[in-house]
Amino acid sequence: MKRRPFDIPFNVSFLTGNESWYVADSLASGLLTGDGPFTRRASELLRPLVGGGSCLLTASCTHALEMTALLLNLQPGDEVIMPSLTFVSTANAFVLRGAVPVFVDCRDDTLNIDERLIEEAVTDRTKAIIVVHYGGVACEMDQILDIGARHDIPVIEDNAHGLGGSYQGQRLGSFGVMATQSFHGTKNIQCGEGGALVVNDSRYVERAEIIREKGTNRAKYFRGEVDKYRWVDVGSSYLPSDINAAILTAQLEAFDDIQSRRQRVWKAYDEGVHDWAEKHGLSTSMQVPDREHTAHLFFVLMPSNADQRALLSHLADHGILGTFHYVPLHSSPFGAGAGRPGPSGCATSHSVSERLVRLPLYAGMSERDSARVVEAVCSYVPQS
Repeated sequence: MKRRPFDIPFNVSFLTGNESWYVADSLASGLLTGDGPFTRRASELLRPLVGGGSCLLTASCTHALEMTALLLNLQPGDEVIMPSLTFVSTANAFVLRGAVPVFVDCRDDTLNIDERLIEEAVTDRTKAIIVVHYGGVACEMDQILDIGARHDIPVIEDNAHGLGGSYQGQRLGSFGVMATQSFHGTKNIQCGEGGALVVNDSRYVERAEIIREKGTNRAKYFRGEVDKYRWVDVGSSYLPSDINAAILTAQLEAFDDIQSRRQRVWKAYDEGVHDWAEKHGLSTSMQVPDREHTAHLFFVLMPSNADQRALLSHLADHGILGTFHYVPLHSSPFGAGAGRPGPSGCATSHSVSERLVRLPLYAGMSERDSARVVEAVCSYVPQS
């Protein structure tokens, strides 16, 4: 039987209305390359949302992660602890330097890296701990930072989901020596493709500028600090165009409105499926009392892989596109050879991946459509 088209897609990139005006302004100015006026404007808007660190816009969060690997001077054989339940960019950035990802399992509630398993994964070759705030819910940063401090290992936040979130009143993106942001079209704040490196340790700021500018001291030249710029270090071209920054500026200016819209959808899901989930003993996305989440995603953990596939099919029959999430990196075709699991393995990550269903969630979603999703979900009866 031919399936009906999806009339509730999984994601729609939200536009504020100012993006086209700002792009037109950028085009009219002729200042289209990186670090133009919109880049500077977007960077200033971003700073308070990540706690005030130095913000360098990049062409992607992947590029920002690559910069962290360069800034830490990672060498072949060095080890980097990270969650297995994350996107491939978290690992790729370090594999490119020859480092070995050590995959740690996730918690079974927030789905963040399990802080209780990090220390046993530390060896004398560990050079960094990478945390990912899954769904915009903060990891257990007190414990993780304590582990890093006791072993003299820098902590880096992959904050792709966490812009505007907080842990005990402090903004996500401000805990690690560095943090990375994503402005991909699937994120809360987006410019199609884009990212940022947030530098919270002043020792890395000057070199970060150099690495981002192809290994040159070009930024110093334009500030009048040197007479000409030269090749002074390793680097690459990590700058976004000012056109991308123009789109990002419009998005960041509307941050509060975008977040309010997403929180409304998240709350509708949380309240709407609560009784159904409780009746069937299912877990869903959660709020944690001492932290503010970003309403980046809403998930339901089904009893089995068969139920995951059946619910996705059930939603599709109702014209709704749900999806699974990450295939754990430790079991991915390349990840299985490029890295290794920590001593406790990654059984929870595997189980979560086999059972998780993400519901559509975007800022422009109507109350009618979120209600339709809730109705469709609650009409499914788990078989396991």
